Amino acid sequence: MSTETETNSIDEQKLTDLVETSLVDLGATVHAALAVIGDELCLYAALDEAGPLSSAELAEETDTVERYVREWLRAQAAGGYVTYDPETDRYYLSPEQAYVLANRESPVFMPGAFQLVTSASKIGPELREAFRTGEGIGWHEHDEDVFHGTERFFGPSYGTFLIDWIGALDGVDATLQAGGKIVDVGCGHGAPTIRMAQAYPSSTVIGIDYHEASIEVARERAETAGVADRVTFEVATARGYSGTDYDLVTMFNCFHDMGDPVGVAAHVLETLADDGTWMIVEPYAEDRVEDNLTPFGRLAYSISTVACTPNSLSQDVGYGLGAQAGEEQTRKVVTEGGFARFRRAAETPTSLVFEAKP
Repeated sequence: MSTETETNSIDEQKLTDLVETSLVDLGATVHAALAVIGDELCLYAALDEAGPLSSAELAEETDTVERYVREWLRAQAAGGYVTYDPETDRYYLSPEQAYVLANRESPVFMPGAFQLVTSASKIGPELREAFRTGEGIGWHEHDEDVFHGTERFFGPSYGTFLIDWIGALDGVDATLQAGGKIVDVGCGHGAPTIRMAQAYPSSTVIGIDYHEASIEVARERAETAGVADRVTFEVATARGYSGTDYDLVTMFNCFHDMGDPVGVAAHVLETLADDGTWMIVEPYAEDRVEDNLTPFGRLAYSISTVACTPNSLSQDVGYGLGAQAGEEQTRKVVTEGGFARFRRAAETPTSLVFEAKP
């Protein structure tokens, strides 16, 4: 096709819209790194605690250099992350901005997500090669900040919603209140594992992950939280962890990362008590691709391309379920593993919570 033909076939409005989208994405790409800086240098926290502040005052509060801070503030204000008052030449966080950027217990605290995505992009060369060869990239091969960012991104939402999700399961809350057995598979740094140990002190809680460095951090987190006497962490795989008669098996945003999810489902079934429950928390997704072409869908598909799918392809079988598998595909895998009952127990705008029973 000639250049002239291409030009004649272009819809000018669609072209303008796409260029504008690209500019937004370019700004967002650079902004992600600046958001991480704002979090690590406590710039957001200082604005929340002491604002409104001028660039000089914020620099003094955070022991940083004013000229850098000035440019950072202007970039943040242009993106809507910080509010600027032109009459006083000062900056501050609105309640909503503070809830997203400075409140580390907020279920929508986002700096951890920025830490995750900027760190995940560091495997660019390896990922390009994987596209050519089909080889996988294991979770353990990522930059350390990916693990910390994942904990900081998902941890607050687990703290907010986890007990409600368990309450939506059939009879599980009462069993755990009386003293049950829980195993959290793919526990990472242990945020949900520790939350369950806090909520159900009469229950036995075990967290397992194949990544030894994450297990070491999880043990430290348990000590800090004061629950090390009733939660243990072990290095093991989802297809090979030990123990039986578990009342609850949990997997938080990791089932789609498994190389052999059918085999994992079969192993979970073998380790459950007769009336035990498997709770699977997955990113929110519709069943049809066209229904996932949304801002959240783009984020989930993108992270899946960089981290989730490569991790699955690095393991035996290499199923490659993906982070936007949806309910029906997840049901298919779980029932192929031998489960008789599967239902959606709860949901949030970003999570689907499934209950599977023998």
